[in-house]
Amino acid sequence: MQTQALEGGFADVAVDSAQAFRAAMVALARPGRLSEVTGAAPPAPLSPAAGALVLTLCDPDTAVHLAGAHDCAQVRDWITFHAGAPLTEAARADFAIGTWPALQPLEAYATGTAEYPDRSATLIVEVDRLAAEGAVLRGPGIDGTARLSLPETAAFRANAGRFPLGLDFFFSCGNRLAALPRTTQVEDS
Repeated sequence: MQTQALEGGFADVAVDSAQAFRAAMVALARPGRLSEVTGAAPPAPLSPAAGALVLTLCDPDTAVHLAGAHDCAQVRDWITFHAGAPLTEAARADFAIGTWPALQPLEAYATGTAEYPDRSATLIVEVDRLAAEGAVLRGPGIDGTARLSLPETAAFRANAGRFPLGLDFFFSCGNRLAALPRTTQVEDS
């Protein structure tokens, strides 16, 4: 394990993890709303926001899949040291992290079952740009409509059509994050 893996965790675990957890829950409850998270300094290419999500939501009982460039020794060691989360393939992942192209195909991830729809994966999608513009969002937690710069809309429309099954998504860019739960209806702008 490299010494870089030992650095970059929360300085004040209780405060930083509580703030990151609140930001994640607000993002899920208010799809399209941008939240800022600080405190994590993971190795590249993992963004600070994605790192904060890992530190807050992952533990030895949550399997993580790393896709594309995110599947590198520095990120693997950092997640193993700080979260203790086991690394796995896409089909067994509770969380998956990578860019939109690297996370494809979405059919590789668990979407839950009729009895247990919560047994699905949450994807943390690293994006180059995250803004409250673009695709139109409707549904629970949204007063009227919201907008979010998504990598595409067709996959998210199909995902919402499978409710109560489906995937949930976080989008991260730098220290900002937004979420798109499976209950959100997505339309082109």
